[in-house]
Amino acid sequence: MLSHRPLRARFHSAALAANLQLARRQAGGSRLIAVVKADGYGHGVLRATRALAAADALAVLELDAAHRLRGAGWSRRIVLLEGFFGESELPEIDAMGLFCVVHHEEQLRMLEAFKPRRPIPLLLKFNTGMNRLGFALGELRSVLTRAAALRCAGDLTLMTHFACADDDGGIAWQLERFDAACEGLDLPRSLANSAALLRYPATAEAWARPGIMLYGASPFAESSAQSLGLAPGMTLQSALIAVQRLSPGERVGYGGSFVAPAAMRVGIVACGYADGYPRHAATGTPVLVDGVRSRTLGRVSMDMLCVDLAPVPAAGVGSPVVLWGQGLAVEEVAAACGTISYELLCAVAPRVPFVED
Repeated sequence: MLSHRPLRARFHSAALAANLQLARRQAGGSRLIAVVKADGYGHGVLRATRALAAADALAVLELDAAHRLRGAGWSRRIVLLEGFFGESELPEIDAMGLFCVVHHEEQLRMLEAFKPRRPIPLLLKFNTGMNRLGFALGELRSVLTRAAALRCAGDLTLMTHFACADDDGGIAWQLERFDAACEGLDLPRSLANSAALLRYPATAEAWARPGIMLYGASPFAESSAQSLGLAPGMTLQSALIAVQRLSPGERVGYGGSFVAPAAMRVGIVACGYADGYPRHAATGTPVLVDGVRSRTLGRVSMDMLCVDLAPVPAAGVGSPVVLWGQGLAVEEVAAACGTISYELLCAVAPRVPFVED
């Protein structure tokens, strides 16, 4: 039974399907690995997977997530984006037929000792400048030789990850290094994340890896999701549960950080940091009250936040509130909070019920 508390996260499955089709148009003939890690970027991995059923593969981090996807009937490729963390995971990877990223020497060593029932497709990840995961580019040929000799190796794909596809740093500096290291090789490659797929579609190559764009959020600070043709996959919505009338000089919330400059009405919304709304959201963070743009006031509490009702004089208890989603882009809210849309979407708490459109 759903809670009677008015806070809900609405899941827009048609939006995810449409965003996937946009990714496919950008990718041309390339295959798509839909990234559903972090519980489908906070949308629910199984909900997201049903909406992204037209993807060629899915990408997760944990074996548990792969088990859930196989159990739900996903029979196509599943990519483990960080590969495996110990040799005890290899039999499960083998049994489920997973597509595995390999990015360091210890993983190669464990694969060399493993006797699989069937070949394991491998994505060999190389570090082109992000300096996070990946073999050094100077090791590309030796790593490829070792991987090709593995008894367990299936298809081999070369992979890297762009650090600055979403900003002025661009991708040329990394792509040039990778192209030089791969010269003369005829192997499929996986390069493009959401930002690269939207801004540099030629990098789609064999396998593109769209993530945030599938959930209807822009990867770019200067471009809205709407301007890119993306539709929000989640609307976090609630309602006013109380209204307070303030006299000039009265304060709002913990610490009294907001002081009423004049007589005003303040709405109390059933949503707080225990629900995943950022506690550090400052006064002025945008919000929709009864479809009208307004702002938050004072500090966010554990279960509630306060909003300015001056733009909506008719609002009262029960008036609908949109924290982000349809009508209010999540990246705009995130920017006002000094963070990114990924964090807001992934932070929605388990106690918030989801309702599917």
